[in-house]
Amino acid sequence: MKVLGIESSCDETGVAVYDTEKGLLADQLYSQIDLHAEYGGVVPELASRDHIRKTTPLIKDVLSQANLTLSDLDGIAYTSGPGLIGALMVGASIGRSLAWGLNIPAIAVHHMEGHLLAPMLESNPPQFPFVALLVSGGHTLLVDVKSIGDYTILGESLDDAVGEAFDKTAKMLGLAYPGGPVLATLAKTGQADAYKFPRPMVNRPGLDFSFSGLKTFALTTWNNSEKTEQVKANIAHAFQEAVVDTLFIKCRRALESVKSKRLVVAGGVGANKRLREKLQQLNADVYFPRLEFCTDNGAMIAYAGATRLQAGEAEGAIIQPRPRWSLEELTVPA
Repeated sequence: MKVLGIESSCDETGVAVYDTEKGLLADQLYSQIDLHAEYGGVVPELASRDHIRKTTPLIKDVLSQANLTLSDLDGIAYTSGPGLIGALMVGASIGRSLAWGLNIPAIAVHHMEGHLLAPMLESNPPQFPFVALLVSGGHTLLVDVKSIGDYTILGESLDDAVGEAFDKTAKMLGLAYPGGPVLATLAKTGQADAYKFPRPMVNRPGLDFSFSGLKTFALTTWNNSEKTEQVKANIAHAFQEAVVDTLFIKCRRALESVKSKRLVVAGGVGANKRLREKLQQLNADVYFPRLEFCTDNGAMIAYAGATRLQAGEAEGAIIQPRPRWSLEELTVPA
């Protein structure tokens, strides 16, 4: 079954074709980083308009790369939420309308399920069940994954997600957009013993997260320090270490709580090198998607959609994106 996947939940347009027999045939990604850089963050209206401009050309490019035509497709998957409503509407409208015109089934994919299943695209995919740490954009989740569609949220961020905390802290330090990767690079030159930042919510029971206070702690430290590049690097280092340690502790606790020895890490922050190093110290098998599939991409949507389409699921003739959508609302494919 050849499935076209369309991702347009935020500021990246991703399109891919996945074959349930041959695997990933082609994928293309267009990032809007340059478009939003001058504003220091994603402007929803600009994001939506750019998805309109880029989605159809990317579909043509991907089909050409896979040596396919539209008539060769057996189904279409598109991100239906969560995300920016305007951006979601673009991908959903194009995907569902295209499926209607081709008389093939379409499936609305949950963005976070796409991330969760991204490691399945690797040559050594994890086996179910496992615990998933999803650190993508505005989401930080620990999920007990028993099978596709059988998800129990163990913990989540009560305020800023970890990616937001990285970006906002970077912006406060005057770093370039997007701030998270820039802060991580700067942290490499920071002095390990310069500052000690708190590890939020690790001394209380439960698996929820809170990074807003850590962001404020970083701002207060910067405001009360000498404004030098080395001090900036030291704060970046201390901030990153606090985040990584917090995620490590919570992941260890989650694995123990469900008696699992298998952890999947997915989402943009999953590309953070220091986080990858630290989580390898867990007494568990840890799985990551390749770096290009940590951030939003069409391949994960094509795979997640193909899995459900192959099980007989399909979306009705309706375009109804959901900017808010819990993973626990999903069902196990029949």
